[in-house]
Amino acid sequence: MYAIIKSGGRQLKVAPGSLVTVDRLPDDPGQEVNFDRVLLVEKDGGEIVAGTPYVPNASVLGVVDAEIQGPKIRVFKKKRRKGYRRTQGHRSILTRIRVKDIIVK
Repeated sequence: MYAIIKSGGRQLKVAPGSLVTVDRLPDDPGQEVNFDRVLLVEKDGGEIVAGTPYVPNASVLGVVDAEIQGPKIRVFKKKRRKGYRRTQGHRSILTRIRVKDIIVK
């Protein structure tokens, strides 16, 4: 059983028991999170339910595992022959979710 959810402008494939990294959520570690924007669900029998755009009465339940930092991103700007070079970087703060259950009614 798996589902495809939409979170933070991205689509993620989730299954019960899996760890998923999403953009930062305001929830604290240990709190439950409910994703109700489910695009597709594949049930245990192989039946696939696709939404238009979302599957009605479907949700994914998870628990916030931790807040982590994403990979280091380097932003480098240069204008050739002008002596202009600028380097800047950042690391996004992400939330790691442990998926507990996929609910389809």
